[in-house]
Amino acid sequence: MMQLIQLIQSKHAEKLKSSVKFDRHDIVEVSMQERGRELPPGHQLLTEQIRKKLPKLYECEDQGLNAIAQVKFFTPDSDWTWYATEFDGEDIFFGLVSGFAVELGYFSLSELQSVHGPLGLPIERDLYYVPKTLKELMKKHREER
Repeated sequence: MMQLIQLIQSKHAEKLKSSVKFDRHDIVEVSMQERGRELPPGHQLLTEQIRKKLPKLYECEDQGLNAIAQVKFFTPDSDWTWYATEFDGEDIFFGLVSGFAVELGYFSLSELQSVHGPLGLPIERDLYYVPKTLKELMKKHREER
C-alpha cells in the first residue's frame, strides 16, 4: 500500500514539475491550463455575459457618479479593488479604483490579467458582487480608510 501511495505521489510530482514557472519575483506559479484544467470562475475576469452588461466607453458619462459598476475585481492578498462601469470591448475599462487612493479612472484588462499581488496571487473577479453606483462605492471605500 505504501509503495502505491509513493508511486502516485511521484507521478503527480512529475506532472507538476513541467508546469512550475518562476516569475521575476521568484514566486512559484503552477499553470492550471498546462495541466489541462480550466481556470476557476473567479480567475475568468471577463465572461461573455459580463461583456454584454458593460456599456461602451463614454456611454455613462452623463450619469456621473450615478453610473453603475457592473463588475468588481480585487487582489486577494492586498487592498486593491477595481470596479468597472464601462468597457471599450477590447481592453480598456472606466470605473473606480481603490488602492493608494479612491479615484475614478481607466484601467486595462490585460494589466489586470498580468498583475499579481505581493503573495503571487492573481487578481480575481468577485463572484458575489452586487452592482452599485460609483457614488455608493466611493462612500464605502472612503469610510473604510
